[in-house]
Amino acid sequence: MEATVAERGQITLPKAVRDALGLTKGTKLKVELDGGRIVLRKDVDDALSRLRGRFKLAEGFTNTDDAMRAIRGHAPGDPYLPPESLPPEE
Repeated sequence: MEATVAERGQITLPKAVRDALGLTKGTKLKVELDGGRIVLRKDVDDALSRLRGRFKLAEGFTNTDDAMRAIRGHAPGDPYLPPESLPPEE
């Protein structure tokens, strides 16, 4: 894929790239230099900070790890247990 730099320094990202990353008008991108390369990163920090505090845990859960264990049987950071070593389900 290619993009051409316009007179004012603007480029148009190929549609396949925009679609793959969910980029829409107004999406903020972080621009970084890595040697001779330009790296564009979707700024997800802003989106996450707007959601922080809007959701509550279901009643009976004190933290997200407990909720994840109830839903998935494990939480991030738990040691991996092969399915045959898990306790039987009720």
